[in-house]
Amino acid sequence: MSDLLFSENDYQPLAARMRPANIDEFYGQEHLLAPGKPLHEAIVAGHLHSMILWGPPGVGKTTLARMIAQGADAQFENISAVLSGVKEIRAAIASAQQERDNRQRKTVLFVDEVHRFNKAQQDAFLPFIEDGTIILVGATTENPSFELNNALLSRCRVYALRPLTNEQIRQVVVRALDDVAGGFKGTVLLDSDALELLVSVADGDARRALNILEISADLIDETVAPGHIDIALLQQVAVSDPRRFDKGGDYFYDQISALHKAVRGSSPDAALYWLVRMLDGGCEPLYLARRLVRMASEDIGNADPRALSIALDAWNVQERLGSPEGELTLAQAVIYLAVAPKSNAVYRAYNTARGDIQSMPSLDVPLHLRNAPTKLMREMDYGKAYRYAHDEPEAFAAGESYFPEALKNKQYYHPTERGLEAKISKKLRHLRQLNRDSREARYSDKTGEAPCNG
Repeated sequence: MSDLLFSENDYQPLAARMRPANIDEFYGQEHLLAPGKPLHEAIVAGHLHSMILWGPPGVGKTTLARMIAQGADAQFENISAVLSGVKEIRAAIASAQQERDNRQRKTVLFVDEVHRFNKAQQDAFLPFIEDGTIILVGATTENPSFELNNALLSRCRVYALRPLTNEQIRQVVVRALDDVAGGFKGTVLLDSDALELLVSVADGDARRALNILEISADLIDETVAPGHIDIALLQQVAVSDPRRFDKGGDYFYDQISALHKAVRGSSPDAALYWLVRMLDGGCEPLYLARRLVRMASEDIGNADPRALSIALDAWNVQERLGSPEGELTLAQAVIYLAVAPKSNAVYRAYNTARGDIQSMPSLDVPLHLRNAPTKLMREMDYGKAYRYAHDEPEAFAAGESYFPEALKNKQYYHPTERGLEAKISKKLRHLRQLNRDSREARYSDKTGEAPCNG
């Protein structure tokens, strides 16, 4: 359809043709662009400052940068960190210097995918931001805290942009169909069910929605349904379009964090949702299996030791059967972990013990705990006075210490009163009472009186 309205030489993608010209046409980002918000007021007043626009694809980062330049009547320079290097940076700076010196005009330098530049390339902007040669507007889909230098971040304000809502995507599509600039006004109809599918698969990305719409329009069979996009045609275009998910990026870690917290928070429905979201986005199922094993130990532990076995079984099934059979087992495991009683007592005990090991000297093993396979060792009292627990009442050597002397009263493991750990807690209280009784008895035998602190 677009070929009828645009020649090859002046063709622009639909997303470019529908780029908003002012804030009133901009969809989404009300938290930044609603009247009275600082960024809105800065754009309207033409007050420029360097900034980083952080957000997912298709939410208007490039458009917003153009509006900022337009509102301040500034020159707009555009480079991509994917395609550009030192040569392009120098050329953009030279153009900005010329604009400043000859026309006393400011330059907005828009750097797309700014996180792709290395440290030296990022540092190259600093002196020109400082002296006002450029107003830097960087766009990134990655967390600036991790991907950008502190020196650059300290000179820029970070604005976090959000995915568009379904209603906002719907408005973008309807506008494209009705607006002359879209090239479809009066020539293309979109069924209501096809519109809802398009809104769904766009997943908050306006550019994706417009690209799918344009491709669908180009594939209309004029002999069957002139100017008509039905759901069958849209499905052909959109069926393979993946959900928003970046393996190893922010979305990846945000979603695995949500999955872990849903399991920890005993929310089986939310845990299942995030599991399926990650699988749908292309996450490696074996990675998820490994994370479930971690959750079983970290957040459930001895409150329900079966959780670890179930997680390991799910991992094993995933390895043996693959998808989709293995993924159903992952779902079974994640629901079990979510509803299981929770305890991080083992996790805390491990970390506390590890902290002691790292901060303390290497304490000797007490002589009574050392093995004595030779005569010399026995003469040196290795193993002397060791009490064999199985020969003691309840198979417990009351009063025996298995720690180095400096740690003889240390307690790392504090079981909860949930699940199986409630029984473990009760047993440990009994055994510790036997230890106290034994120590009191030995102290009384030596002094004829009980210890003052029990």
